[in-house]
Amino acid sequence: MAIYTAQEIMDIIPHRYPFLLIDTIEELEEGVRALGKKCVSVNEPYFQGHFPGNPVMPGVLILEALAQVGAVAILSRPEWKGKTAYFAGIEKAKFRSKVFPGDVLMLETEIIKTKGPIGVGRAKAYVNGKTAAEAELTFAVG
Repeated sequence: MAIYTAQEIMDIIPHRYPFLLIDTIEELEEGVRALGKKCVSVNEPYFQGHFPGNPVMPGVLILEALAQVGAVAILSRPEWKGKTAYFAGIEKAKFRSKVFPGDVLMLETEIIKTKGPIGVGRAKAYVNGKTAAEAELTFAVG
């Protein structure tokens, strides 16, 4: 059972359709780790052009979805409630397998380092237990 629905996620992060890329938060350790879910639909607007006849979820949007899950984790800290977590960097990004319409993308981001409003999250996206993408994501809370 989900901890946060899409509506509740929108109370934490500012993203809205069509750029809210997570459907639910399944697990949460406040300020430490979150596990989110994205049910990838053929109706996603990016599939019209990526790629016609061979729809594949863009890797950069998988990373964005991982960042949104990380933002939910970090912004769950009481002192950062109401703030925005901005992308500040991407390191060690790897794309391991394609993500297609109909896939359920599990998105896990663990905050591994913070110093003031800057931090780093270790992020992995899975489909059926198989790694689709992974990266270290740097964020700045402002």
